[in-house]
Amino acid sequence: MSKSALILIDWQKGFDDPEYWGNRNNPDAEANGEKLLAHWRAKGWPMFHAKHNSTEPQSRLHPDHPGNAFKPGFAPKDDEPVYGKNVNSALIGTDLEADLRAQGISKLVLCGITTDHCVNTTTRMAANLGFDATIAADACATFDRSLPDGRVFPAQMVHDVALASLNGEFAAVKTAAEIIAG
Repeated sequence: MSKSALILIDWQKGFDDPEYWGNRNNPDAEANGEKLLAHWRAKGWPMFHAKHNSTEPQSRLHPDHPGNAFKPGFAPKDDEPVYGKNVNSALIGTDLEADLRAQGISKLVLCGITTDHCVNTTTRMAANLGFDATIAADACATFDRSLPDGRVFPAQMVHDVALASLNGEFAAVKTAAEIIAG
C-alpha cells in the first residue's frame, strides 16, 4: 500500500454548525478519519489535505470565517500538502492530480465531508482520471438534503445512496478498519 495516498477532504470546523447545515449522520466520522490519518502518518505514506475555501461570504467555509480552519486532529503536519479549492472536486483548480502523478501514486483512499458532495465528486473524478479509489465509508459524513417540493432525505440515507452510487463503478467502499487491515 506504499503507493496509496490518503486524501483528506474538507475536515473543517465550519461543518460543526448544525444550525447552518442541519442534521448530520455518522458522529464517528472524525474518529475514524483520525485513525486513518494516524495510520498513514505512522507508516510514512503520502497524504494530501483538501480544504474548501468558499467564495460565498456567509459560508462557514469562507476563508474569513473561523470555520474555514481544520478540525482538531486534522491539521496538517510538517510538509503535508494542503490544496485549497472553491469547487467540489479537489482535482479541479489545484495541483493535486499533477502531484499524485509526479509521485507515482495510482491508488487513493478518500474520506471527509460531505459524502455526497466533495468526497463524491473528487472520487468520481479520480476514477475518471484512472486512479484506483477506495472510500472509507465510516470516515465520511453528510447532512439532510431536501428538494424544492419539500421532501427531506435523512443524512444517513443520503450517505448510503452516495456510497452505493460510487461502489463498484468509481470506488471500493470499505470501513476504516478494513483499509487499515489491508
